[in-house]
Amino acid sequence: MGTIFVGAAGDKRLELDLKRANRHGLIAGATGTGKTVSLQILAEGFSKIGVPVFMADVKGDLAGLAMPGSATHKAHTALQERAANMGLTDYAYEAFPAVFWDLFGEQGHPVRTTVSEMGPLLLSRLMGLNETQEGVLTIAFRIADEEQLMLLDLKDLQSMLTYVADNAASIGTRYGNVTRPSVGAIQRQLLVLENEGGARFFAEPALDVKDFMRVGDDGRGQVNILAADKLMQSPRLYSTFLLWLLSELFEALPEVGDPDKPKLVFFFDEAHLLFDEAPKALLEKIEQVVRLIRSKGVGVYFITQNPIDVPEGVGGQLGNRIQHALRAFTPRDQKAIKAAAETFRINPGLNVTAAITELKVGEALVSLLDGDGAPSPVERAFIRPPCSRLGPLTEQERKVMIASSPFAGRYEETVDRESAFEILKDRAEKALEESEAEATTKARARSSGGGRSGSWSNSILGKVATAVIGAFVAKKARDFGDSLAGKKPSRRSASATSSAVGTAGSQIGYEIGKAIAGPMGGRIGRGVLGSFSRGVAKKIG
Repeated sequence: MGTIFVGAAGDKRLELDLKRANRHGLIAGATGTGKTVSLQILAEGFSKIGVPVFMADVKGDLAGLAMPGSATHKAHTALQERAANMGLTDYAYEAFPAVFWDLFGEQGHPVRTTVSEMGPLLLSRLMGLNETQEGVLTIAFRIADEEQLMLLDLKDLQSMLTYVADNAASIGTRYGNVTRPSVGAIQRQLLVLENEGGARFFAEPALDVKDFMRVGDDGRGQVNILAADKLMQSPRLYSTFLLWLLSELFEALPEVGDPDKPKLVFFFDEAHLLFDEAPKALLEKIEQVVRLIRSKGVGVYFITQNPIDVPEGVGGQLGNRIQHALRAFTPRDQKAIKAAAETFRINPGLNVTAAITELKVGEALVSLLDGDGAPSPVERAFIRPPCSRLGPLTEQERKVMIASSPFAGRYEETVDRESAFEILKDRAEKALEESEAEATTKARARSSGGGRSGSWSNSILGKVATAVIGAFVAKKARDFGDSLAGKKPSRRSASATSSAVGTAGSQIGYEIGKAIAGPMGGRIGRGVLGSFSRGVAKKIG
C-alpha cells in the first residue's frame, strides 16, 4: 500500500514511493506518445490508496476515469496482453469516483472565485497589464483592502477603479501617481476579460478548495476533472486559473511536513502555458509556491511536450519523471532531447539520448525517487495498462455523473451580495443628497437676509450666483455618482474654478469613504501570490 505500480522494465517493477510522491514530478513527451495514459494510471493509483487528485482534461479523454474499461474497446486485447506480460494477475476494469468541474458551468459544476481572492498579481497577468498598470491595480486593491470593500465580481473592480481615478489627487500623495489613461487601459482589459467568460468565473459562491480533498466511504480519493477543452481557447485564463488554484491550496492547507502519502496530487497539463511570457517576478513566485507547497502535502506533476518548457528553478524540484518519446526534427527538439537525457540519473546499461527518440507508444524512460529521496537510475519501461476507460464520456453519461455528484446544486446558482459596487454607489448617493441639502440650506439662508450677506443674496446677482453654485455642486455630486455606477458623466467645465472645486470634491469624497470604512477594521491579508490569505485575514460576511 506504500507504492503505486507505474510500469515494468523487463522483470523489474517500477513503483512510486508514496512518501516521496509530494516531491513533485514531470510527464513529458511528444504528442501521441502516451502522456495521457501515464497521467491516467497515476490518477488511478493515487485514488485507490485514498489520495484525491485534480487534473485538467484538455482533450476530453481523461473523463473516461469515471467509467470502467470495456472488452469491446479496440485496445482491449493489447491492454490484456500488456497486463499479462507484466504479471498483473489481478488486472480488471474499474471506474473511479470522478467529479466534473467547468469554469463555464457547461460540462461540470461551475468553478468560481472572487476578484479579491485572485489578487492583483495574478489578475494583472490574466489581463496582460504592463508594470505601470499593475501598479495602479495594486493601489486599487490596497485601498479596497484598507476600507474593507470586498471585490467579488468584475463590476466591483470596475467601480473601485473609477473611485481611484476620481480620487487620484488624494490617493497619489499616499501611494504614487494614478493617471486616468492607466485606469482606462485596465478597464479596457476588463472588458476583454468579460467577453472571454470572466464575468462567470468571478462571482459567488466561490470554490472551496477543500471540496477537492474528499475521500469516499470506500477509501478511494476523489478524482477532480476540470473540463478544459473550451478553456484552452483562452490559454492565459487556463494557466492563471490553475496557478490561482495552487495558491489557494497553499493558503488553505496546514503544514504537514512529509506525510506517508500526499493530501492531494495536482496534475498541471500543458504546463508550458504557465511559463510562457511570464515576467521574472512571477516566475520567482511560482518557483516559491512549488517549493513550499510540498510541506502542505501537495504533489504537483507538470505535463508538457518538451522538458525545457519548464524553467530550471522549477524543473529542479521535479523528482519523479516519466519521459515519453521526443522527435529530433528541429534544433530545439535536439536541445530538448539532450536536456531530458541530462536530467536522469545515469544507467550504465542504457543510452538515454538514443532511447528517447526510439521509444514506442506506451513506453517511457522512468526515474522515481527511492525511499531515501534519491532518484533511481533511469529505466526504459512499459507503462502499466489503465483500468478505466480509454476515451471520453458520452454527453448523457456526463450528465448522469454531474447529477449524482456530492456537490450537485451547491455551486450552480450565483449569489450577488453587497460588495464594493453597492457600497460605493450608496456613498455616492448619500454624498449627492448631502450636497443638495447643503446647497438648499445656503440658498434659503441667503434669501432670508442678514447684514451685508443678506443684502447681497437678495440682489439679483446674489440669487443668480447662489443658483449657479448650488447647481454646480449638485452636478459634480451627480457626476461622481454616475461614474461609480458605470454611467458616462456629462462634459465638465475646464475652467480653473471647476478644477479647484473638482479636486476639493474628490478629497471630500475620499474622506467620507475613509470615515465610513474606518470602523470596519484593518487591511485584508494577502499571501505569496497576492491572493486573499485566509491564514492571516478575517473573511468579510
